[in-house]
Amino acid sequence: MVGEGKRLPVYREAANEIIERIKSGELQPGGAAPSARQLVESTGMSSATAARVLGVLRDEGWIDTVPGRGSFVRTPAPLTRGADRLSMLRGGGTGLADGERVEILLGVTAPAEQEIADALGLNVGDLVAVRRRRYVDTAGVSAVSSTWIAGALARELPEFTRAEPLPTMTFGLIEERTGRRATRRRDAVSVRAVPQNIASLLGVQAGRDVLVVTNRYWDQHGEPTEYAIDYHAPGRELMSEYDLD
Repeated sequence: MVGEGKRLPVYREAANEIIERIKSGELQPGGAAPSARQLVESTGMSSATAARVLGVLRDEGWIDTVPGRGSFVRTPAPLTRGADRLSMLRGGGTGLADGERVEILLGVTAPAEQEIADALGLNVGDLVAVRRRRYVDTAGVSAVSSTWIAGALARELPEFTRAEPLPTMTFGLIEERTGRRATRRRDAVSVRAVPQNIASLLGVQAGRDVLVVTNRYWDQHGEPTEYAIDYHAPGRELMSEYDLD
């Protein structure tokens, strides 16, 4: 006999109900979210449980609380993918969105793990260089991005592992220095648990599920040039807009 699934805690059930109301459009971005007092009055839960419900909603990026004013449904902030930065760069921009800045966190060489080796056409243990950045905009930390290139290529790009911005980003530096132009990319969007070394940089707890975008690039000869993994902060929205005939 199949038994019933274990019931969720009261605070989690209440939080899920509010999340569904937000997803359905019943609670609109910028509008008021249920207050702790309203939750106590409408459900009979304790004030401590109500406070925990709001804490979950804040932690998972669904609401913001303004002291003295109450809680409001968060307006999703758009995220910027690596592919978007390439388009901005080739359009004469800096590769950064308006009001956005980048912090260089890491630039080192290390043996390639399986995922990185596969993406760059290398063997596990081959030397690769990794450059890690954190992007911050008016809504706060938007993403932690790590880019890997083969060790042989890194020797031609000493700037890649320096703790300073690249004026033309990795795409432009590779093309400028080697003539290898990024002509094809593959983007993959998934949900992953944030590893410990990324969580603190993103401002979330390790193990939390967030939106992850991986970008793989090839040059005009069909050879891989770089591989990137972007962990995006909660509350971000992936948007695409197209003209239709």
